[in-house]
Amino acid sequence: MVKKRKSSVAKKKSEIVGSLKSFGTKVYDQLYSGYFPSINMPSRSTENINYDPHLRQFILGDKSVRRSARNIRHVKPFTQLVWAARFSHELASQRKTSTLRDVYYSAQAYEMTFKDQQESNNIITDLETVLGFSREDFNIFPEERSAVFGDLTIEYTVPGYEGRKLNLTSHPDGVMIGPALTSSEFVSTTADKVIAIEKGGLFTRFIEENVHKKFNAVLVLTAGQAPRATRHFIRRLHKEMDLPVHIFTDGDPWGMHIAMVIISGSANAAHLRELNTPDAKWSGVWASDIINYKLPTDPLDEVDIKRLYELQRDPRYQENPLWQKEIKKFLRIKRKAEQEAFSRYGLTYIVDEYLPAKLEETK
Repeated sequence: MVKKRKSSVAKKKSEIVGSLKSFGTKVYDQLYSGYFPSINMPSRSTENINYDPHLRQFILGDKSVRRSARNIRHVKPFTQLVWAARFSHELASQRKTSTLRDVYYSAQAYEMTFKDQQESNNIITDLETVLGFSREDFNIFPEERSAVFGDLTIEYTVPGYEGRKLNLTSHPDGVMIGPALTSSEFVSTTADKVIAIEKGGLFTRFIEENVHKKFNAVLVLTAGQAPRATRHFIRRLHKEMDLPVHIFTDGDPWGMHIAMVIISGSANAAHLRELNTPDAKWSGVWASDIINYKLPTDPLDEVDIKRLYELQRDPRYQENPLWQKEIKKFLRIKRKAEQEAFSRYGLTYIVDEYLPAKLEETK
């Protein structure tokens, strides 16, 4: 069955440009009326970050902060914020892209200096908080490192490629999840699931073993912790194409958290929506798998164990008994295993035996 769906990418881009323009108009009107310009924004302090069990993600509370040009300490960050909005409007309206690093250097052309890139990044995050859109919506991206492979046909919307279609089985190494892909329209797919994979080696193995055909899946490489654009891409596959999502990670607390951030987001992005996929399934490697499959392991170190106790207290890990059960098993066996550990049974064992069993168990 071929699923067809067109998203509302163009409509959202219009909303983003309009939001940036409204921000600039508000500042201009305050200046024109003889007032020091100011802006109120939700506070991103830790005490204002709460977990919402209905949305199944962290959100910001009711506390807000005011940034005003009347306050001498606010003049620089306020000016930086206005410049960031102006630069983002230029990118969005002209349909150009930039990296976080490029934003930092571009500011110097306008004599808008940042002491370092972290300060520049923080101002971009402030802009996200003010407007409720992500930096990727403003066409500002980190360096790409994720990829996708499978029977999904997309239609580009970027200048020079508008209307051009591409099937994501077109390159044997997968297609990079960059600005052109994340802004594309989803046209059709015959897949009935998404398999998100933490590590590049297994992603390549899955392509070689035709997992996309054998299991009718779109394969997504997260390359460790999935970048926000990749998390949004996975959410779109789930929402727009109605594809269930399965996440495969290493069997350790860091792999668990890679899966959880895809499912329930992160505290750092509490000011944003539409980055998480609450119904996605963590499909291994579990501590139970380490025991059941007698996998080669390494001992958990002190940092791993400390992290497990942190996860145990995290509200995201308390909604589904599976997480608590597996955390307790990790703490009991004090061992961890990589996805590649299944190769002790042969190169194709993970595809022939483990994968079908886990997809059935977590469907």
